[in-house]
Amino acid sequence: YPICGKILELTAEQTWMRDPQLQCEEEFQIYEEIFKYVLADLERVDCKKSVITEGAAYVPKLMKRLGIPHRRYIAVTPAKEFQISHYKKREFVPYVLEGCSDREKAFSNWMDRDILFAEEVQKQCGEEKYASIFNDGSIKIEELVNRVAIHFGLNHAG
Repeated sequence: YPICGKILELTAEQTWMRDPQLQCEEEFQIYEEIFKYVLADLERVDCKKSVITEGAAYVPKLMKRLGIPHRRYIAVTPAKEFQISHYKKREFVPYVLEGCSDREKAFSNWMDRDILFAEEVQKQCGEEKYASIFNDGSIKIEELVNRVAIHFGLNHAG
């Protein structure tokens, strides 16, 4: 697991002060490396029907490789402004950036990485014909839940 090993050895400064494009590329490589472990965890879930899960590790190309049907996958990705505004409110952000010489630049790099990641997920959804929702914050949470429920054919009473 060369990318996972490399990332584990980096300090916060080394992690967040790198080029966001490189960070994004490595993020996809990390999910590729750990995907079998993600699947192993899912296989341990005792559920007779279906499982709805959330996480960046479920990238469209990996879902396609598993043979996940279009009706069983949807990606929700954020707009840049939406992403940044919500991350600025998260209490853990200062801890993640601890040790960075320029926390504002490190945060900006982190957000740029995540936006590049979201753009690539949207691109992969298009290539693999998977559904996706681009969330710019204008969709109320109930509407988002309804869209996902409809996609999965779930009965959802708002």
